[in-house]
Amino acid sequence: MSGSNAWTRSRERMRLFPELFAQCAGEAATYGRCVAATTTGRQELRKDMCAKEFEALKTCFTNAAKRKAK
Repeated sequence: MSGSNAWTRSRERMRLFPELFAQCAGEAATYGRCVAATTTGRQELRKDMCAKEFEALKTCFTNAAKRKAK
């Protein structure tokens, strides 16, 4: 059994990433601002501190990928 198909699909998804990221620039910026704001100084980022922003970014990526697949 050859694993080349899995690698091919993985590479194709990675090639699409910049385009998908561009479609979600606003959500990515919001998430980045949240992470930056919660890690100022010596604070560490903890799980779920930016969960709402992350979910918005994840939803945007998912929707952009679905649109691209069609």
